[in-house]
Amino acid sequence: MRTPQTPAIALAAATAAVAWRARHLRHVAREFRSPVVMLALPATRGTLPLVRAMGTAAGRQPSSEDERLSTPGADGVSREALLYRPRGGTSRGGLLWIHGGGRVSGIPQFDDIQCRRLADDAGVTVLSVNYRLAPEHPFPAALDDCATALSWFTAWCAANDIPGPLAIGGASAGGGLAAELAQRATDEGIELAHQVLVYPMLDDRSLGRGATNRGRLVWTPTSNRFAWSAYLGHPAGASEQRPYAVAARREDLRGLPSAWIGVGDLDLFHDEDVHYARRLRDAGVRVHLRVEPGMYHGADAVPGVKDSDRIRAFHADMSSSLRHALDLVESSHEPRDRSRDEATDGA
Repeated sequence: MRTPQTPAIALAAATAAVAWRARHLRHVAREFRSPVVMLALPATRGTLPLVRAMGTAAGRQPSSEDERLSTPGADGVSREALLYRPRGGTSRGGLLWIHGGGRVSGIPQFDDIQCRRLADDAGVTVLSVNYRLAPEHPFPAALDDCATALSWFTAWCAANDIPGPLAIGGASAGGGLAAELAQRATDEGIELAHQVLVYPMLDDRSLGRGATNRGRLVWTPTSNRFAWSAYLGHPAGASEQRPYAVAARREDLRGLPSAWIGVGDLDLFHDEDVHYARRLRDAGVRVHLRVEPGMYHGADAVPGVKDSDRIRAFHADMSSSLRHALDLVESSHEPRDRSRDEATDGA
């Protein structure tokens, strides 16, 4: 009988990988360097409990200004979500945020820094939602939960005089789920203002066979293969015909909402993100692509890196694009009954 991999064995394997990762740190831009990136565990079935525990520990507790709400899931179970209101101004719109974690781990608190900066810099109300995780809950559980949250948040914003339509966004797996949710919402006739896709996880066929310096830190081909297989219920890269399962597999991207896509050139997802941005543009979708030199996956959440000038500029570009998208939505609809400051064009 096969003996399950224990956390101790997983830790030993991770320790052996530290020296290998250190060799790739020289390709990282100086502002993004941190010893923390060499300690990231690869996601596998054996390491998953520890990966989840580490992600929970890394999530910052929300401040007293942020609110905890209970939102329904597609399975009828309520889950905790975090609400971020803009400080010092009236909300110009709502943003549904989907946290990262490879679709197999993560909590809303994990993306706290992105949500707080978007709320303040873009002047929006952000709801960071929870969803069921694979492998316990494979596709379409997470997407169904996010769709239910979108419906709930739309009604909540209307009841609280926050103008619509909503924008959606997320980081890593959350960015991929946001892209898939945008596809589903578009097909269902639901208008969205914008997509904020931060190094999104878009294609199960990306297994790191391209540039040798990509996908060597934080999120690796090993993690990606496991996570996609857990989520889809079959090996990553195998035939997949179900709509909305994998954003990059959709052939027709016409009619999707405008998008901001940001990724580092050392990120495993670099090629799939750049390709998706080009496909969106070819389909007539307004898209702003930002590629950050020397940045690996998830750098903007790493202690000692997330407050650097370059990360702040990365986030500022993201917020500027969202502000600009909301301005375009406002100008194309009936005038909304509250005035707003003139937005900066970031797209």
